Amino acid sequence: MSFDLGLAGKRALVTGGTKGIGAAVVGTLMSAGAHVVTTARSLPAAPIPRVHFVAADITTAGGCAAIAQRVLDHLGGVDLIIHAVGGSSAPPGGFAALDDAEWLKELNLNLMPAVRLDQALLPGMVEQGSGVIVHVTSIQGRLPLPESTTVYAAAKVARSTYSKSLSKEVSPKGVRVLRVSPSWVETEAAVALAERLAADAGTRHRRRHGAHGIGAPRRAAG
Repeated sequence: MSFDLGLAGKRALVTGGTKGIGAAVVGTLMSAGAHVVTTARSLPAAPIPRVHFVAADITTAGGCAAIAQRVLDHLGGVDLIIHAVGGSSAPPGGFAALDDAEWLKELNLNLMPAVRLDQALLPGMVEQGSGVIVHVTSIQGRLPLPESTTVYAAAKVARSTYSKSLSKEVSPKGVRVLRVSPSWVETEAAVALAERLAADAGTRHRRRHGAHGIGAPRRAAG
């Protein structure tokens, strides 16, 4: 069974489109006949045919400006923006391990790219009277992991609130703004996070109970 998504000929920007959810979105859009621009910090080793890649650091204002300009140069405008980029590299250890640098790093990855790219590209959508913006948030807005994803979860909540406010402002002008809040998705980044959490838990257990663990036999004295 196939469905016509009505995306043939549409101009789309997908952030974080080389891995995980973003890569799946790019594939779907291409199959539906859309013209796609996607972003990466560096060009992939094996580019997808007919997908236009922009190599830029999306965590910076300059990187977002470069992406927006390439979208306008290559597509002449945009009908669909999907903000899929995101992730967390914060250290374990709860709130005490999170300094200002960690907070700013996570916010600059999980919130500010959406804000900056919308500011650059949304006026064109409003002018043409149509367009769709999708902000990918996370179930961790409701179910954060305090040991390791506090900042990521907070940034995703901020993106969700920003998205709702933007929707109320521009939907009367013909632009729809939507939020998608996935649960666990088996991506490379998600698996790496799970493995890191397991390793950290094992390290804490060994420190707490000794190298042999609870219930390890003791050597007899004598």
